[in-house]
Amino acid sequence: MRSLEVNVNGTQNVLVAARDAGVRRVVFASSSSVYGNTPTLPKHEGMPTAPMSPYAVHKLTGELLCSVFTSIYGLETVALRYFNVFGPRQDPKSEYAAVIPRFLTALLNHEQPIVFGDGEQTRDFTFVANVVQANLKAATAPDAVGQAMNIGCGERISLNEVLQIAGELLETSPDIDYRDPRPGDVRDSLADISKAQRLLGYDPQIKFAEGLSQTLDALRVGIV
Repeated sequence: MRSLEVNVNGTQNVLVAARDAGVRRVVFASSSSVYGNTPTLPKHEGMPTAPMSPYAVHKLTGELLCSVFTSIYGLETVALRYFNVFGPRQDPKSEYAAVIPRFLTALLNHEQPIVFGDGEQTRDFTFVANVVQANLKAATAPDAVGQAMNIGCGERISLNEVLQIAGELLETSPDIDYRDPRPGDVRDSLADISKAQRLLGYDPQIKFAEGLSQTLDALRVGIV
């Protein structure tokens, strides 16, 4: 209920306020979760959406609200479907923390990182600087109005590989605590970013290993 209140009603509140204030454009933070657990990879914007959680339903509803406000009121909107964003200043203690800060914090504290499932599930992990680039471009790109598009790196990596790379950076061998898979989790995710490249000029600059190293450096000095 709280997720619906924030992600659906909250989005509508923002759109109404933007319309009433004469705001030119709203960039909406959507999610790759709208695609669900389809085996088709990479995931592209022409695919049917199949959300598997209330959160994913709420994000898809936000996209539809944006589209309606563009068509009815002329408010420029752009929806960006983020793929597994990570980077400095993600709180590893948060209930909604991404898996990477939790992994890195566990390794730094000489604890077992927890993996739900076999660790072979894959994600298109996207460093936050790449997302910032996309946001800034989406604020002005003339051909992006009324569109939804993927923001990722076009590369996928398994959770086991994440821990392997993190272990190499820390010169340790992770002792992983494997647990039962969680219901609603997507098995594999990979973004087709060609639409964002075409409409935004999006060009992700920070590859995964470099982003992981920067995130680790931030955690070491207590930046959360």
